[in-house]
Amino acid sequence: MPIKVLAPDVVSKIAAGEVVERPASVVKELIENSLDAGASQVAIEARGGGVNLIRVVDNGMGIAADEVELAFHRYATSKIEGMADLDSISSLGFRGEALPSIAAVAQVEVLTRTHDEVAGTYLELQNGAVVEKGKRGCPQGTRVTVRHLFRNVPARLKFLKSPATESGHISNLVSQYSLAFPEVRFTLIMDGRMALNTPGNGDLRDVLVKVYGLEAAQAMIQVGDQEKDQFPNVWGFVSPPSLARSSRSYLSFFVNCRWVQSRLLSRAVEDAYQGLLMAGKHPIAVLNISLPGQDVDINVHPTKSEVRFRYEPALFVAVQRTVRAALVEQMPVPLVRRQPGVPTLLPEEQPFAKREELPEPSLFTLAKPPLESPLPILRVLGQLSSSYIIAEGPDGLYLIDQHAAHERVLFEKVCAQRAKREVEVQGLLEPLTIEVAPRQEEMLKAGGEILATYGFAIEPFGQRTYLLRTVPALLKGERVAEALVEVLDSLGVEGDPKSWEEKVALSLACHSAVRAGQLLSAEEMRQLVRELELTELPRICPHGRPTMVRFTSSQLEREFGRG
Repeated sequence: MPIKVLAPDVVSKIAAGEVVERPASVVKELIENSLDAGASQVAIEARGGGVNLIRVVDNGMGIAADEVELAFHRYATSKIEGMADLDSISSLGFRGEALPSIAAVAQVEVLTRTHDEVAGTYLELQNGAVVEKGKRGCPQGTRVTVRHLFRNVPARLKFLKSPATESGHISNLVSQYSLAFPEVRFTLIMDGRMALNTPGNGDLRDVLVKVYGLEAAQAMIQVGDQEKDQFPNVWGFVSPPSLARSSRSYLSFFVNCRWVQSRLLSRAVEDAYQGLLMAGKHPIAVLNISLPGQDVDINVHPTKSEVRFRYEPALFVAVQRTVRAALVEQMPVPLVRRQPGVPTLLPEEQPFAKREELPEPSLFTLAKPPLESPLPILRVLGQLSSSYIIAEGPDGLYLIDQHAAHERVLFEKVCAQRAKREVEVQGLLEPLTIEVAPRQEEMLKAGGEILATYGFAIEPFGQRTYLLRTVPALLKGERVAEALVEVLDSLGVEGDPKSWEEKVALSLACHSAVRAGQLLSAEEMRQLVRELELTELPRICPHGRPTMVRFTSSQLEREFGRG
């Protein structure tokens, strides 16, 4: 095939693919335009996951009548003029690609008016070409309506997720911008239902109430000082160690009011929680970072979601220390120091250290016999650190992780009950009120039938509030609400090969199992070990971690010098 220049319409669709990845990308670009226009109110409406309809209305400065059509020309923008402006970009958008990219893959209508114009300007485009233009009455601001997204690009439409998943992305996106701009009132309507409505009073904690619920917002710890005149300035809110989530999706970072994804900032926050969170748990964080424009490069990613920092080490330290200081102030962390005069074992003196010259495996080698090999009959001896069951078998000594073992028992139990449609259910004496985040609500609507098969009876009870009337019998105490939130979060994780049914079973087993640090009676330990012996895969928990380690008799004899 000879080399040739692509046709303009093909070029526009290829370029649009970098900016308009999914419906949430359209919402993002339109919200940023509204914020750059100085809007104090932004209303978003979406239907069919954003494929059928997206409408964004603001009360910003509007677009002048003689510039409306020009705004849909590629690389036409009012936000920068030359190369020098790239060194200190203060606006959210600046490339002039968003509107023409959206118009290339959808039907677009625009109605806008500035404060000194008598009537608004209406413009309709299809496949990037203007099909209608005229004057209409409207308030100051801009209304952009996008219909039939990707209808003329079937390849892109084919790879979109379900409407519920796409709606979840839109809800999360609007939630993030409401956290970044608490002074702006955001309204989100999904398929005719109010999903989010923030006050726009400038108080970030009030926005946290709307996004994460009253209980979580009240527990959040304030970090830094917004009024500090220094760079970098880190301020916002983080959760106490007692309020944790199972994924990093609750880490929100805003650099100069721009929502960004940054592994550097995520590591800094999680480093501040070192020693305070259980393994696999992550904090909630809403942090604003103020930097000089020349110290951050935002022009490194097509969607501007990733940025590059000029002084990464200094920024890492600033974020880590600011968050850690807030945590220590709220709950002092004990500092462990080695006492003088206490001898330290050298590596060769450590009795359980791995010795390179020994051919046999380490004392702590995991027990990994073939899966078809049954677990031998074990005799319970006691409990170690209120976390591990000590048991004796015919081939040595076993240390059993009580939480992981109980997870395996409950996971197989709940899967078996669901397969037989005999899930044990318990009714609550008083319905439990659950408040969910916008994206959790989308997952609840999409996976409600699956949750019902596991014993959850959930009814709407106002805006993003639900009544929980029945739950699986294995859930007890205060873990009920936490378990449901974790289940909804797990359903929203993309790229996870597990089915929704398996994710629900995993979350139920994890939250119902005995915890590490929980003291068990001798009878409870014996019962747990007996139930573990009857499972299909007793040596691994549902997450793939080992439930036990085995010390063979020969290993113990060698360690004590008897071999």
